Amino acid sequence: MALPLSRRALCRLKNGFRGLGTEAQQGVKDAAPRVFSGIQPTGIPHLGNYLGALQTWVQLQDTFSSILYSIVDLHSITVPQDPAVLRHSMLDMTACLLACGIDPEKSCIFQQSQVPEHTELGWILSCLTSMSRLKQLPQWKMKSQQNEGSVGLFTYPVLQAADILLYRSTHVPVGDDQVQHLELTQDTARKFNKRYGDFFPVPVALMGTSKKIRSLRDPSSKMSKSDPQTLATIRLTDTPEEIVTKIRKAVTDFTSEVTYDPESRPGVSNLISIHSAMTELGVEDIVRQSQGLETAQYKLLVADAVVEKLRPIREEIQRLQGDPDFLKKVLDSGAQTARQLASPVYDAVCKMVGFR
Repeated sequence: MALPLSRRALCRLKNGFRGLGTEAQQGVKDAAPRVFSGIQPTGIPHLGNYLGALQTWVQLQDTFSSILYSIVDLHSITVPQDPAVLRHSMLDMTACLLACGIDPEKSCIFQQSQVPEHTELGWILSCLTSMSRLKQLPQWKMKSQQNEGSVGLFTYPVLQAADILLYRSTHVPVGDDQVQHLELTQDTARKFNKRYGDFFPVPVALMGTSKKIRSLRDPSSKMSKSDPQTLATIRLTDTPEEIVTKIRKAVTDFTSEVTYDPESRPGVSNLISIHSAMTELGVEDIVRQSQGLETAQYKLLVADAVVEKLRPIREEIQRLQGDPDFLKKVLDSGAQTARQLASPVYDAVCKMVGFR
């Protein structure tokens, strides 16, 4: 999950690569700036996804002329999926991306599995990747403890590298939890270039500045679509009544005063972070304006801010969900564009490897 970029970072982007390093152009001097990122079609995005990845994605449309956002259904089946639900979730995710401000005229939105070169390049890159390297990744250690740990779950970071390199991407918006996976992509690009000749740009991370949004029921954990506690997560399609209920029942503490102290008061601090993101008010301004309010009263202010911010997004999602043919056209058009970009890259790789 990527985080919203600071104004300074956006200014640096508008002025080119300055301030972001030159590693993206290593070995491939003519590589055009290109952004790639992906999101799984597993449930409606939540508030943390919106404030992290999706807002950043929208911002980047005003900075880069070549952007690909993939709905990564191949990654989603590393855990069991109901086929009918997955098909429906593809359209739901497309609706959410559009409603949040992703413009198909500016960004290529496509379904990962509709571009076969992703898996074909993934196999080639897997032959450059050691098992010991994959075992170092924290996601494997965490997720393999939760289930049997399939081969797909073990190797999906290689497919993730293929997703990025297939389009010779130069920039990837990431959150803290994906940095090591991007480092694997960077290492893989270097290995390929060293063995077969300079070809892949080494992509750089676009890191953001926003605080992580925590679970409303357990502020020691980040907000998650898979949280079994229904009150823990605010989804973009939640009704105003549901949002008010979830925030009103958010875990805080026994101190009624509104103060920002993430270490000692993570619950209240999480609400302040949400309030700040919804209103663009600074944390200090919010705390000052909330003097004299008890936590219960403050929760209602936060709920109102969230409801008003998400209302137009929710309404647009509902409108788009009522037009599945349009959503399918967006994905079909995006897949066609993605295939046009991917095909010559994969052909070149096949020649370099010796397949053609």
